[in-house]
Amino acid sequence: MFTFFKQTALIIDLDLVKQVLIKDFNIFQDRGLFSNVKDDPLTAHLLTLEGDEWRSMRQKMTPVFTSGKMKQMSGVIVEVGHRLAEAMDKAVSAAAVDNGDVELKDVCARFTTDVIGTCAFGLECHSLSDPNAEFRAKGRMIFEQPRHSPLVQFFVLTNAKLAEKLRMKLLPDELSEFFMNAVRNTVDYRLKNEIKRNDFLDELIQLRAENEEAAKQGKAIDLSSGLTLEQMAAQAFVFFVAGFETSSSTMSYCLYELALHPDIQRRVREEIEAVLKTRSQGGEITYDAVAEMHYLDKVLAETLRKHPIIPQLIREANRNYKVPNTDIIIDKGTTVLIPVHNIHHDPEIYPKPEHFDPSRFETDQVKARHPMAYLPFGDGQRNCIGLRFGKLQAKIGLVSLLRRFKFGVSKRTEIPLILDTRGFPLATKNGIHLKVERI
Repeated sequence: MFTFFKQTALIIDLDLVKQVLIKDFNIFQDRGLFSNVKDDPLTAHLLTLEGDEWRSMRQKMTPVFTSGKMKQMSGVIVEVGHRLAEAMDKAVSAAAVDNGDVELKDVCARFTTDVIGTCAFGLECHSLSDPNAEFRAKGRMIFEQPRHSPLVQFFVLTNAKLAEKLRMKLLPDELSEFFMNAVRNTVDYRLKNEIKRNDFLDELIQLRAENEEAAKQGKAIDLSSGLTLEQMAAQAFVFFVAGFETSSSTMSYCLYELALHPDIQRRVREEIEAVLKTRSQGGEITYDAVAEMHYLDKVLAETLRKHPIIPQLIREANRNYKVPNTDIIIDKGTTVLIPVHNIHHDPEIYPKPEHFDPSRFETDQVKARHPMAYLPFGDGQRNCIGLRFGKLQAKIGLVSLLRRFKFGVSKRTEIPLILDTRGFPLATKNGIHLKVERI
């Protein structure tokens, strides 16, 4: 099939999916997405870079997302989690006149905005205390106020190379200037005042340093080599874009399913309280405690199975490829689509796919399935580099809420949810409304 002028192959055979993502990755390592480093520098990030540029940047960025680094950042997320609970408490009070109905997606998005604004840009965004805070407004602008009409936007995304040759831009100038200035000002301030916060931006500053040992000590940093400011800003930008929308959607979908399944919600809450009682001092949420919440892991996994935020994976063939054991040739330059949402809802893989069942992720059931049957973060060398951070952020946010609030169905809860098929990533058309009560 074709999208505009671009030949496209839809892959549904799971063995072939494994070939594309893992075994023959060298042929399908690129996504063929739009980037224009000269005119639209924030688009030159890990999601869009190709070839050696992607490989080099991936190698530089991988140490940023180790479990050790996540543990360092977890304290920041927990602090924002406290503010999330406070914001929810205010929302419950305000919703008293409407039988406790609260729109969850917005509250969760304000939480993830504050988390990533702090970790990626080193800024206190205050989205939880002020729904109209500037960082939150810019986050909404990314998805709600694109630079182009839907038709032009689709052309840019599906004909990336041609769009780049035409020197087209994807992001509004106002948005680019805001994020570029946010990174520039924060980097300058930290270097002048010798401030280290053990966050994502600190790691980028270290990557930009010429002398690795000096970078570790935070002294004598020479910015003449390594990452450019534009590269730093692009990586911080994609961390923000990929992190705040996906994690907030995952959290709100999870709370929706728990509202529809109070027995599962009760079991999650019991696990949270039991783990915090034995694994932390004073009942405080910690990285190690969250790692012990295995039933919550299964609930989150089933949420991402039923509601994958990225409905399809995209790859591009960099040379002609003969599909194993067939006469079919995928031509060089062909876009390859892997329909994650369809795979996750295949009744032959997941019986009764619309039923929410965390037991699908018991160890024996996972081992019995094809390894490519579950792809919320992709797979292979080009999987989601921030999957640890995304899951940690969502889990801490959920724990912060489930300890203090009970979620149920309100008169405005949609069953089933109505999805907005025009957007990307996959989102609900009317938000997610639930009845929220204090415990």
